[in-house]
Amino acid sequence: MLHRSDCRSYQGFSLIELMIAIAIISLLAAVALPAYNDYVIRGRIAEATSTLTDGRVKMEQFFQDNRTYVGGTCPGATDSFDYTCTGLSLTAYTISATGKAGSLVSAFSYTINQANTRRTTGTKSGWNGTALPANCWITKKGGAC
Repeated sequence: MLHRSDCRSYQGFSLIELMIAIAIISLLAAVALPAYNDYVIRGRIAEATSTLTDGRVKMEQFFQDNRTYVGGTCPGATDSFDYTCTGLSLTAYTISATGKAGSLVSAFSYTINQANTRRTTGTKSGWNGTALPANCWITKKGGAC
């Protein structure tokens, strides 16, 4: 016959089990967090490049109606980027996207002009595999355009 004192019931985790679980979670976080940040950055870069392309289309439509770029509208700011239009003249313009300070894309900046010349003038360290400014939009880590 079994006595009550012979049956031991364990509750909770031992310290070793807890430390192993914390080590596994820390390792996963160390790998997953940078990958997630890069994923978010790529999404925000796509927002900037599509807004620049849309801004170029609107400038060309304005030029077709007015035969000048002077007075053309510049894209409005988004959550991650500020946009500016410079060099507005009869035949030229440049639209720039600059990452907002404090955001994941604060180091990124892109431009496009009336000739559809796309340039990257700033990126996060480790993203550009080429010297800046690059004559394309760097949209992927490692300098891929």
